[in-house]
Amino acid sequence: NRTVTITPATGKTGSTQVTISVSDGTNSASSSFLVTVQPPPTNNAPTISAIAAQTGMVNQAEHIAGELGHYSTFQCKYGAGSINQLIPIVRKQGNAFLSAPNVHGERFHYFDTGIKRLIIELELSDVCVFLVHLSLKFRQRQYQLRSLHDLILQSAKPVIVAGDFNTFWGTHEIYLFMRAAGLRSANTAGLPSFPARTPRIELDFILVSEGIEVTDFRVPDVRLSDHRPLVCDFEVRSGTAARAVSAA
Repeated sequence: NRTVTITPATGKTGSTQVTISVSDGTNSASSSFLVTVQPPPTNNAPTISAIAAQTGMVNQAEHIAGELGHYSTFQCKYGAGSINQLIPIVRKQGNAFLSAPNVHGERFHYFDTGIKRLIIELELSDVCVFLVHLSLKFRQRQYQLRSLHDLILQSAKPVIVAGDFNTFWGTHEIYLFMRAAGLRSANTAGLPSFPARTPRIELDFILVSEGIEVTDFRVPDVRLSDHRPLVCDFEVRSGTAARAVSAA
């Protein structure tokens, strides 16, 4: 008995017919058979072709509010005369509120200076919330803070002011504004929120007035934006006296 071993060349695959013949000098015999070499299994990294930016023309705040049964409001953060209103995608960037459906009113105000000028005022049953995005330029921020001060003093309810203040000096830059407006920061520990990967700067604020008790404040490790989110739990003290309205 004899054994025949067939070894394919490295990297070669396919099928071929092999014929083996034997002879003892007098008699001979032959036999043929098919040999198939299969390619080895592969585990290459998956690939995907380029996909263009997708928007779907969906207002995210409105969509989420609809799923939750909440109230939403949205407005472009740029002034009506801004060139950004003419730029695709950019003109859809804005500020938005999601709220339980006990809203008493909403108002849109605009700063006189800066690129991002929008102020959204949302009036709830017991509190009035102002959402802002202040300028990157120091002088323009100071003008905006002055206008914001005059605006929030007109509220007869306890006030929350929140947003990206772009204050690279943290609370030091808005100290006088807070004192004049009767506000204090909910972030008593001065937790940074920017940049999201390794926060070092306190750019984002939630400021509250008298009559609002902050029960919890945190900056979760969520990196879906270049800023980390702020989460503030609060209670409005019952029987809070109406704020004095400043005569301008």
